[in-house]
Amino acid sequence: MEDKNKIRNFSIIAHIDHGKSTLADRLIQECGGLQDREMREQILDNMDIERERGITIKAQTVRLKYLHSDGQVYTLNLIDTPGHVDFSYEVSRSLSACEGSLLIVDSSQGVEAQTLANVYQAIEVNHEIVTVLNKIDLPASEPERIKKQIDEVIGLPGKEAIEVSAKTGVGIKSVLSSLVEIIPPPKGNADNQLKAMLIDSWFDPYLGILILVRIVDGKLFKGQKIRFMSTGSSYTVDNLGIFTPKILNVDSMGPGEIGFFTASVKTVADCNVGDTITDDKKPTNSMLEGFKPSIPVVFCGLFPTDSADFSDLKDALEKLSLNDSSFSFEAETSAALGFGYRCGFLGLLHMEIVRERLTREFNLELISTAPSVVYEIKKINGDTMKLHNPADLPESNLDYIQEPWINATIFVPDQYLGSVLTLCTERRGEQVDLSYVGTRAMLVYKLPLNEVVFDFYDRLKSVSSGYASFDYQFDKYRLGDLVKVSILVNGEPVDALAMITNKDHAEKRGRAICLKLKELIPRQLFKVALQAAIGSKVIARETISAVRKDVTAKCYGGDISRKRKLLEKQKAGKKKMRQFGQVEIPQNAFFEALKI
Repeated sequence: MEDKNKIRNFSIIAHIDHGKSTLADRLIQECGGLQDREMREQILDNMDIERERGITIKAQTVRLKYLHSDGQVYTLNLIDTPGHVDFSYEVSRSLSACEGSLLIVDSSQGVEAQTLANVYQAIEVNHEIVTVLNKIDLPASEPERIKKQIDEVIGLPGKEAIEVSAKTGVGIKSVLSSLVEIIPPPKGNADNQLKAMLIDSWFDPYLGILILVRIVDGKLFKGQKIRFMSTGSSYTVDNLGIFTPKILNVDSMGPGEIGFFTASVKTVADCNVGDTITDDKKPTNSMLEGFKPSIPVVFCGLFPTDSADFSDLKDALEKLSLNDSSFSFEAETSAALGFGYRCGFLGLLHMEIVRERLTREFNLELISTAPSVVYEIKKINGDTMKLHNPADLPESNLDYIQEPWINATIFVPDQYLGSVLTLCTERRGEQVDLSYVGTRAMLVYKLPLNEVVFDFYDRLKSVSSGYASFDYQFDKYRLGDLVKVSILVNGEPVDALAMITNKDHAEKRGRAICLKLKELIPRQLFKVALQAAIGSKVIARETISAVRKDVTAKCYGGDISRKRKLLEKQKAGKKKMRQFGQVEIPQNAFFEALKI
């Protein structure tokens, strides 16, 4: 067990690409957590997807030993967090396990939207903040200007910011000594009953379920019988360990320490992130506060391409939800796609990552339906209901539909302001505020969420040459002029392609999907009509022409009526075929149509 006065727990927070994972590498190297031959770039990003995309998705923990100039050895528990808005839940969980934060600001880019969002989260949980200016080795670096910006925009003392280069290792020693001097040691008493917070959990094929905890009070040791307070289930601790970043087994842990344990936990439902773990024989009276539950904003259906894989999909979703508690799922059925799950995510990138992890880690082939947001429906009889799937919209007894709106904060350089304003106006946005921070504009807009979930972020990046940064919070539900657009193939509605959209955009969206399907669905032996309809009114139509045999090839000359007779006979056959014909929509057609 460690002396709690020598422990410092801190998270690394910053906007995307400001150098969190690289700085974590340097801190690990400086403290001798790994030897040079074991190092690689972004050592804490251990998922393939993280390394390929160059982003952090999961917060990772490391315990380091640091010899301070006062001759004392301190224990530093570092948590490297993601920067992307879709993974802000990971950040809030990491912050509640620490007493301080290491805030990184890129000395060439300055303060961005996510920098602000993360700092406010840290201030909310009363963190001491150590500010670091990274990338000072770059020619475009302007430390003095950015220090002023930190003062004006965030309200933290910019003069005290430490100048570092995580790439070359300049200033790393100052960061370590500031962490020890500024961040307070953890509180807690080793003689009290055990009280530990469950920060994270994940499934390991060899060790079973691993549970990451932060000890608040008391002691956790091998062989101890513990209880999860929210479910009341009890287990015996088999193994205790810490990450240095290699796994190192320990016999016990005391207040302020962060580590993991295994306890042969069989049921995934017992591991609720934010739960309090206590001693089974001498339980604590009060639970810890835990975390606010995450609220999914984007929903889509996930269906296995082979319906026999349904139980594998269920198993995979349960194991993945251990590791990522911010997505939700419930079973649903679809006439076109069979049995599957309706899943809720924190954003489009989050959805894409979960889908990719299911494909890679569990070898599942999946179809996903169009992403949609949650609408609120008011019926004529006064009932209100939440609508997750556009296909479930009732045709009758409907009074009105409300859609979710968000408050968006956008930082953008002055020269791109015009095109960003145009984009927000196109998406039915309402401007709340426009102010300047140096040469950059800070826009605050109210926007309907269903206009943002599709491709708003990509469009924003392209109109601002990648310089704009974007962050949002849910505002409230508002009445909208919304309609359900159904897609019919050969007169049959395809529920996986149904969508709810603003009345003004309905025709454009419907036409785009019909055109796309025309390219993707192979020609049949009969004519196939592709239609987009609002209720019984068709708003767009494309026709896939039939594959035809040349029945008049054997007629040489002679009366036209002979040819006419053969063509009429063929036409009647095609008509009959069309009545009974089933059109198989290939998987890639769903994927491509849903990308629109």
